[in-house]
Amino acid sequence: MRQSPSSSSHPRRPLLRRLSLHLAAAGLLGGGVLAGLPGWAQSGAAIPVPPTPAPDPAASAPFGALTANDSPTGPAQLSARQVTSVLDGESVADGEVELRRGGLQLTADHLRYLQPSQLAIAQGHVQMRNQGDRYTGTAAQVHLDTNAGTVTEPTFFFGKTQAGGQASRIDFDSPQRLHAYDASYSSCKPEDGSEPDWVLRMDQLDLDFDQNEGRAQGAVLHFLGVPILAAPVMTFPATSEAKTGLLPPTISIDSRGGFGIAQPYYWRLAPNYDLTLGPILSTRRDTALQGEFRYLLGANDEGTVAGHYLPYDRTTGHQRYSVEAEHYTDAGDGLHYEWSYQDASDDRYWKDFSGMLPSLTPRLLSQSARASKQWQLDQGDVTLYAGVQGWRTLQDVDNPITVPYERAPQLGVRLNLGLTQGLDFSLETEANRFVLADRSAGDDRAEGSRVHAIATLSRRFDSGWGWLTPKLSLNSASYSTDQPMLDGRQHASRSIPTLSLDSGLRFERDVSWFGSGLSQTLEPRLHYVLTPYRDQSLLPTFDTAASDFNSMSIYQDNEFTGVDRVSDEHQVTLGATTRFIDDQSGIERLRFGAAQRFQFRDQRLTSSGTPSTKRASDLLLFASGQLTPAWSMDTLLQYNSDIHSSERTILSTRYNPGPFQTISGTYRYARGSSEQFELGFQWPLYRGGGTGQSGSCHGTLYGVGRVNYSMKDQKVTDSVAGIEYDAGCWILRVVNKRQSTGQSETTQRWMIQLELTGLSSLGTNPLQVLKDNIPGYQLLRDAKSGAQPTSETP
Repeated sequence: MRQSPSSSSHPRRPLLRRLSLHLAAAGLLGGGVLAGLPGWAQSGAAIPVPPTPAPDPAASAPFGALTANDSPTGPAQLSARQVTSVLDGESVADGEVELRRGGLQLTADHLRYLQPSQLAIAQGHVQMRNQGDRYTGTAAQVHLDTNAGTVTEPTFFFGKTQAGGQASRIDFDSPQRLHAYDASYSSCKPEDGSEPDWVLRMDQLDLDFDQNEGRAQGAVLHFLGVPILAAPVMTFPATSEAKTGLLPPTISIDSRGGFGIAQPYYWRLAPNYDLTLGPILSTRRDTALQGEFRYLLGANDEGTVAGHYLPYDRTTGHQRYSVEAEHYTDAGDGLHYEWSYQDASDDRYWKDFSGMLPSLTPRLLSQSARASKQWQLDQGDVTLYAGVQGWRTLQDVDNPITVPYERAPQLGVRLNLGLTQGLDFSLETEANRFVLADRSAGDDRAEGSRVHAIATLSRRFDSGWGWLTPKLSLNSASYSTDQPMLDGRQHASRSIPTLSLDSGLRFERDVSWFGSGLSQTLEPRLHYVLTPYRDQSLLPTFDTAASDFNSMSIYQDNEFTGVDRVSDEHQVTLGATTRFIDDQSGIERLRFGAAQRFQFRDQRLTSSGTPSTKRASDLLLFASGQLTPAWSMDTLLQYNSDIHSSERTILSTRYNPGPFQTISGTYRYARGSSEQFELGFQWPLYRGGGTGQSGSCHGTLYGVGRVNYSMKDQKVTDSVAGIEYDAGCWILRVVNKRQSTGQSETTQRWMIQLELTGLSSLGTNPLQVLKDNIPGYQLLRDAKSGAQPTSETP
């Protein structure tokens, strides 16, 4: 046990005293009574260790080279049992030697310091620590002026990657350059001297952080004792910044393309430009080329261009391709512009290459450009915008879709003003040209132009305990069609006013629930709308659809979205919501609500297309909340009192008791349309004595997936299912995605990935598929934001 400097004896070595020396600068003992003596031995003497020059503050040494970033020119601290020194010559420290300077800590049994060359030579149980990195060896040499040195037979650990290994020797040329010989590297921590689950062995490893260059000679990657990757020479980036070189290969398996392997190559063209390009070899289709170009022109000016090209597809006999590009610019001072373009060679492309176009609507590819400019006013703002919107539609003879109109062009102005007496005024005026560039057979819809203006004047009164918002709006539109409408005209216009009154009250009281303090609210709401009927049956419908019937749309003034249709209304909507809020956490434990519309007259223009004589709409009931920290639910019921049955039902619940544990189930029913159940899950199936976060190679097996089952068709329509095995130092993912692409056909795709923690990943990454499909899915490893993929060059 170490004693303080004031101790006069040691339990085991009474003739020696513990030394604690603070060295401020070179030549601390220059002159004095000891000057000129050929040699001396004294307990408590100070060794003159000069400070090293301050390094470049922008430099970094991720692998723990001997740099001292915190106060590098400050004092060094040396402690030992005994120090023997010759002035301006050699100093020797023995017994529990510890040298500290800045972030560097060096301990050993024996230390020699050669003052003329500023060389420290350590032997016996040598340990070096710096910025979270550790080296343990039999001997070490360190030049304190340059931080260059050598560690013999080291075992090392890098804090940034949480991985390490062994080597016969590591040489440091400078804080930014090192060489390791006969080195091994792994993030696994084997027990009882066993072989790590994965290990990268190299004859020589050279790292140059200034040049961002890493080079490994004779590199072989072993996984579970089997060599799976080898290269005579391998280069890679030495820091988190990307570097030109080969990326790990990607393997794909799907029911249409068979087995495929892609070998991308990454070019770091400039700090703000890069390109990834490489071939794809497929067993069924032939060789294809895939690439992606990314650019960053400024802090808010960026874009990408990606493409896939197959010169000859053996399954179809012709070429196949896809293109995807997007750009966004925030030029400042309220100016924004963006554009996007997606295209594919043929209508079956979305089926055969489902992973190439990551679109939410794979059969409807957007081709658009838009620019806007906003000006701030004293009491509001005005925005001028212009754009074009086109579509590339991928049709299917067995399951066709309606081609949407293209806007070529679209010009508009939006104005928001705060007037006197709390009045708010808004105006949207827009001109559009609607065309059908990709018209399908039998589509006789008219093309044409529309100019519309929607003006709104409102005033909100809010007293805390209640609120009231009267609003007056006017929807005007003028149409010009290329072919006559049903009445023979090519020009028509209409203006429809709407008066609405939205109001509500707020009540609150304290309640107790299972011993917990809660606040219960009661919030009744009344919404009144008056809109006269205008015949719109002869007018085209360019961008209009019926609104979904839910807890938000039931309080809307219009039953339709878009501009072309305005429903006639003389109705009132009555509803109420009650919430239970936890006083301690603020979490909304429960929410219950109900709402229903009541008509004062027949409604002639409806979303169903037939007039409605019903005085009361379907009753809408909804509930949601987090019942416990683990359980949450969300429910909606649309009840038809005429048939005493549900028109639509959505029941959803989720159980999430802890990290990486989630099960969710959703039941959806729509009368006469569909009935389906969806199950999503991420759940541990087997624990082998450790967790993924512990670093132990005793792993955990997780089941992951989402299954959508149609009760009407009695079959699984879409599914994602797989496993994730987290061994701590590596993760294996095997995921199958099954997607319906027609009445009786499906596409299956296998994604297999091996992630070696602290090194790289091999295979096809399924993480985006899992995140998009499984509610509450958590990554077993947090992705490093902004990290570039590790590249390798043979």
